[in-house]
Amino acid sequence: MFSAKRQSASEFTFEILISVLMLIICFITLYPIWYVLVNAFNDGEDAMRGGIYWVPRVFSLTSFRAVFRSDGIMTAMWITVAKTVIGVVVHVFFTAMVAYAFSRKELIGRKVYMLIGTITMFFGGGLIPYYLLIRDLHLLDNFLVYIIPAAFSFFDLIIFLSFFREIPAGLEEAARIDGANDFKIFYKVIIPVSMPVVATIALFHGVYQWNDYFTGMIYMNDMDLQPIQTFLYRVVAQSGSNQMLAAMPSGVSVSVTSQSLKLATMVVTTAPIVIVYPFLQKYFVKGFMIGSIKG
Repeated sequence: MFSAKRQSASEFTFEILISVLMLIICFITLYPIWYVLVNAFNDGEDAMRGGIYWVPRVFSLTSFRAVFRSDGIMTAMWITVAKTVIGVVVHVFFTAMVAYAFSRKELIGRKVYMLIGTITMFFGGGLIPYYLLIRDLHLLDNFLVYIIPAAFSFFDLIIFLSFFREIPAGLEEAARIDGANDFKIFYKVIIPVSMPVVATIALFHGVYQWNDYFTGMIYMNDMDLQPIQTFLYRVVAQSGSNQMLAAMPSGVSVSVTSQSLKLATMVVTTAPIVIVYPFLQKYFVKGFMIGSIKG
C-alpha cells in the first residue's frame, strides 16, 4: 500500500511538471501573436511610447482602416484566394489521379517510378535551374506559376496511395462489371469513398498556397499578380509601409505609424488561415495516420 501511494504521488508530481512545462511552451508560442494583436489595435503614436504588453492602452482601428485603404492589399487578397482555390482543386485532382495509377499492380514500371519519385523528395536542381525552367515555360509574371508547378506532390501521392490500397477490390470489380472504365471508376467510385484523404490533402495544399510568399517574390514582378503574403513581405521587409503611410489622407495618418501599419497588415493577412485552421486541425492528424493502422 505504501509503495502504491508513493508511486501515485510520483506520478502526480510528474503530471504537474509536465503541465507546467506545457503551459510555459504555450505561453512562449502564443504571446508573440497576442503582442502583435494588442499593438495592432492600439493607437500608432501611443504605441511608440512602448510599455504595451497585455491590452491596448488606447484602442484604435485607424491602422486597419489605413491598411484597407491601400491600393494593393485587396487585389493581393483576391489573388491569394484565387490561387488557393484553383491550386487546391488542380493539386488534389492530379495527385489523386497519379496515386490511383500507382496503386494498380498492373502498372508497368511501378517500382521504377516510385524510386524516381522518392529521389525527388530529397534532391532538387536548385533555385537557378528552376528559375530558368519557369522562364522557358513562360510562367514569369503569369498567374499559372502559382498553379502548374504545384499541381503535383510526391509526398501527397504517398498519402493518397496508402489510402487507395485499403479500398476493397470488390468496389472496382463491381464497377467494371457494370461497364465502367478506369477513369469513370476513379471519379465515380474511388474519389467519393476517399473524401477523408481528399480533405486532408486539400487542407495541406490550401495552407501552403495561402502562406506561400516566395513564389510571388521570385517569379512575379507584376504587382497586380502578387499574393497577400508577398504584399506582407514587402510591407515588413521593405519600404511598403512608408509608401502606404505617405498615401494616407492627412487626417488619417496622424495616429498611424510605419510600425502600426506593419502590425495591422500582419493581422489582416494571417487572420483568415488562423481562423480556419483550428476547425480543420483534425484532418492533419488523420492525414498522417492514414495507412498506418489497418482495421
